Amino acid sequence: MARILLAEDDESMRKFLAKALENAGHEVVSYGNGVEAHKKLGNDVFDILLTDIVMPEMDGIELARRAAELDPTMKIMFITGFAAVALSPESDAPKDAKVLSKPFHLRDLVAEVERMMAA
Repeated sequence: MARILLAEDDESMRKFLAKALENAGHEVVSYGNGVEAHKKLGNDVFDILLTDIVMPEMDGIELARRAAELDPTMKIMFITGFAAVALSPESDAPKDAKVLSKPFHLRDLVAEVERMMAA
């Protein structure tokens, strides 16, 4: 199973997502902002970065860009209500990042994580 770093500023959403992924057998480390998640990336190894785009201090696109610099093999998925921002050609988001648009069903999230790990 995957070792996942989750960055989501909405506390209830973060807990909900972490619980669903843990119930599916994944290990999840979660933070409420990009700055704290980025610090963890500098000291640890993860298979997947799962991040919201709109967050205070450091947004998810900047976090993903920095994560890809630290570990080019890490898979990245955005969970967002602003998919057009992540998919915009002007965005510095890693080009191979997946985007899961809110609202989504938890089974879709788990299935996408499993697809990413199988790729």
